[in-house]
Amino acid sequence: MKTKKVADLIGISVRTLHHYDEIGLISPERTKDNEYRVYTAEDLSKLQQILFFKKLGFKLSNIKKIINDPDYNQEEALLMQKKMLLEERSQLSTMINTIDLTLKEMNGEIEMTDKDKFKGLDFSNNPYEQEARERWGDAAVDNSNRKLKEMDAEEVKRRFDEIYNDLANIRHIDPSSEEAQKEIHKWFVFLNEIGDYSLEAFKSLGDMYVEDERFKKNIDKFGTGLAEFMRQAMTAYYEQNK
Repeated sequence: MKTKKVADLIGISVRTLHHYDEIGLISPERTKDNEYRVYTAEDLSKLQQILFFKKLGFKLSNIKKIINDPDYNQEEALLMQKKMLLEERSQLSTMINTIDLTLKEMNGEIEMTDKDKFKGLDFSNNPYEQEARERWGDAAVDNSNRKLKEMDAEEVKRRFDEIYNDLANIRHIDPSSEEAQKEIHKWFVFLNEIGDYSLEAFKSLGDMYVEDERFKKNIDKFGTGLAEFMRQAMTAYYEQNK
């Protein structure tokens, strides 16, 4: 099966499949003239695993390590993925039930306790913060948290939205162009107002925007393809300023 047919079957872009090949995540065979990638049944099985992990929020770099591990067992991976999805479904069901009860309370049908109002809303574990600590260390994250507490939350959100919208409006131009680099510089400056980002950390953050499905989904709300555009622009910014 050629790349275009696989992309249409799954509902992802040809560019994404090419990216997976470029980073060594899944590398299908080529035709004799080396013109086309050809996916076998084994490749499709592997791709299914990759997309399950990606949907669960795993980074591409971690997925690559997992599926290329000599001890990797597909059946064990599927059982683990099922367990994670069941846990997520359970939490979502609890949240939906909380919404239904809240609507009933608003209509005077029932009375909820304060505890009942927050069932399913557990923010005690912040995966974004944990990943940031693993990548850049506790000091950088603590410093960022301190700066954020000192800033006005509404102003921070306004500036986030403003920069994302400005970048979304130019996401179809060359990420390394002068105009794109001028806009991504504003992002670099703002991030260093609320944290402490070296050029290397800035580039790494751009990679995370694409590798982590949660980041990609949130960023692409401002415009389809924005996460990938920002990754390329941030990489170009690193290369031009290192």
